[in-house]
Amino acid sequence: MTATMSALSVRNLVKRYGTVTAVDGLDLTVGAGECFGLLGPNGAGKTTTIEICEGLLTPDSGEVLVLGLDWKRDERALRQRLGVQLQETQLAEKVTVEETVRLFRSFYANGREVNEVINLVQLEEKRRARVGTLSGGQKQRLSVACALVGDPDLVFLDEPTTGLDPQSRRQLWDLVERLKKLGRTIVLTTHYMDEAERLCDRVAIVDHGRIIALGSPRELIRSLGAEQVVECALESADGITVDDLQALPGVLEALLVAASWTLQVNAAHETIPALLALVNARGAKLTELSTHSPTLEDVFVSLTGRHLREGG
Repeated sequence: MTATMSALSVRNLVKRYGTVTAVDGLDLTVGAGECFGLLGPNGAGKTTTIEICEGLLTPDSGEVLVLGLDWKRDERALRQRLGVQLQETQLAEKVTVEETVRLFRSFYANGREVNEVINLVQLEEKRRARVGTLSGGQKQRLSVACALVGDPDLVFLDEPTTGLDPQSRRQLWDLVERLKKLGRTIVLTTHYMDEAERLCDRVAIVDHGRIIALGSPRELIRSLGAEQVVECALESADGITVDDLQALPGVLEALLVAASWTLQVNAAHETIPALLALVNARGAKLTELSTHSPTLEDVFVSLTGRHLREGG
């Protein structure tokens, strides 16, 4: 896909803050109509990357084309075609929901009807409520409404569900899925792997400013080759080594992550009895044992040797 056919094209992007390299030679392409996820721990470079693409930061080097346009030459045109929901949006708390959306609508030459957007984000009943009285999830949906009221060709959503309760997260997910059905191109940053698995057509896993994996969620999970993941924590297990666990039947890979073992397996019904026998033979104590189907979190663990929530 050429840059002019892409909604977003990034080549060899670099951004430094003093001695810290936040984005380190990053490349990515997002196709029109795609929901693309940038995943990674806090501090991985996701927000810096997306803010460069939004025209809020200037890179130290590299090329960014948004809708085939360049921020240096085409800023005015790009502002009319993008919708941006920032990681933290501060809206005036004493104005109403409708007044807020109407204000943002006034920034665009063309756009959607205010009532239509309020209905889209399911804030009809809060139309006349002041922003300061909204819940966290309602404020997030309002910030998305402000990003959508210009009828953008490309929407940036930066950590849209961080800090929300489970019900509010699901409501935001439903909203993103409605945007997908409308054919909008969406670039989403998140450190919730379940969110990316549900919403994104393709994802790029970012760590230390670089993309370490790229593909559809299903492709990345399938690349592990595991049918199940077994996690266990052991006490008095000084004599049990990674080689011991790797040699258990059905184990494809054994990793010590933090204080627990993660075993990628293709025959859990064989692995678990053999694991229990090994623990008993070595006089160790099993304090935790769980199994689950492989996820993007397990892809991250396999690539980095740590859990996503552990950050840098």
